[in-house]
Amino acid sequence: MLNIQHQTLSATRATYGEAGGEPLEQITLENAAIRVELINLGATITGVHAPDKAGIRKNIVAGFSDPQAYWKNPAYFGSTVGRYANRIAGGKLTIDGVNYQLPVNNDSNHLHGGFDGFHKKVWQVIQCSQNEEQASITMAYTSPDGEEAYPGTLSVQVRYILDRHNRLTITYTASTDKATPVSLTNHSYFNLTGFDNPLVTSHLLRINANNYTEKNSSNTPTGQLLPVTGTPLDFTHARAVGQCIDQLPADMGFDHNYVLRPYDTENIPAAELEDPESGRVLRVFTDQPGIQLYSANYWDGSITGAQGVPYLKHGAVALETQAFPDSPNHAQFPETILRPGETYRRKTVFVFDVQ
Repeated sequence: MLNIQHQTLSATRATYGEAGGEPLEQITLENAAIRVELINLGATITGVHAPDKAGIRKNIVAGFSDPQAYWKNPAYFGSTVGRYANRIAGGKLTIDGVNYQLPVNNDSNHLHGGFDGFHKKVWQVIQCSQNEEQASITMAYTSPDGEEAYPGTLSVQVRYILDRHNRLTITYTASTDKATPVSLTNHSYFNLTGFDNPLVTSHLLRINANNYTEKNSSNTPTGQLLPVTGTPLDFTHARAVGQCIDQLPADMGFDHNYVLRPYDTENIPAAELEDPESGRVLRVFTDQPGIQLYSANYWDGSITGAQGVPYLKHGAVALETQAFPDSPNHAQFPETILRPGETYRRKTVFVFDVQ
C-alpha cells in the first residue's frame, strides 16, 4: 500500500501561450506520492507520475512531450471526450420526433463528439484550489447549439481532484437548453510500467461485468447484451490482458463496452489493473453503466510519447467509463438524453496503489 501522509497538497498553474486569444494553461496537482499533469486544451490529463514498489515514480499514461501536439491527438490521449463518447451508428439519432445527422468521422459512424469534439476545445480554468486534504482544478466549456450538429447549448464542467489517499476523482456536470445526448469520459491510456515495458499484455485485469454490448460489422451495438463467459472478453476474474487478445482479429484486440454489474460504486471497483513486475495498481470506480476496454490496437510506433519511447500496438489500455455506445438508438439502454432543467452528473475515480 502507498504510504498516506498528513500533507499539504498543491495545485499550480502555468501558461504556455494562447489559441484564438484564449490562454493555454498547464496545471499540476500533487501530493507526496502522485503528480497529475493536465492542460486546458481538451481538459486533458497529460501525465500521471506514480511510484512502483521501490518508490520510483514513472509517468503511467500515454501523452505527448509537447503540449502543442494535443491540437491533433488522433488517439485522444488523456482528453475529455464529448459531447457523446464512443460511437453513434451512422451519426443518426432522433429526439422527440426530430431527426439529427451528426458528422461521420469513424468509418460510417460518429465517434467521440465528431471532428472537433471537446478534446480539441480550449476549456476555461475557473477554479484552482488546494488544502491539506485535496488539490483540484475545475474547467468549463460551453458547446453552442449546432456544434458538430448536436442540438442545444450545452454548458459543461469537469473537475479533477487529487486527494491525500492517492485518488484522482473526475466529476462531470452539464446542463442544456434543448434535449441532447450526453456521455462524457476521460480517454487516458495506462501502461503501469511507465512504458518501460512497451506492451501491457502481462498486466492483470479484472472488470466487474458479466455482459457486454454485442457489436455488428459496423462496430456499433446490435442492442443485445451477451455474456462474457466462455469468450475472450471474460475478465470476471483477474487474468493477463494478453491471454486472449489474439482471439479478436476483427478488432485487432479489445474494443468492447462492458455492462457493469449493479454494485456499490463507492466501495467496489468497476475495474482493477495491475502490473505484477512494478507492483503498480490502478482501481477504477464509477457511477457510469459501462466501461469501454480498448487495447491501443492501432498504435504502430509512429508516435514517440512523453516517456521517450515509441508507442506500440497493445502498448496501453484505456478504461473509458461511459454510457453504452449508440444509446440514443436503443430504447432498452440506459437513458442518455439530457433535457432542459436537468443536470448531468457523473463521477469516475482512479485510485493509484502498489502491491
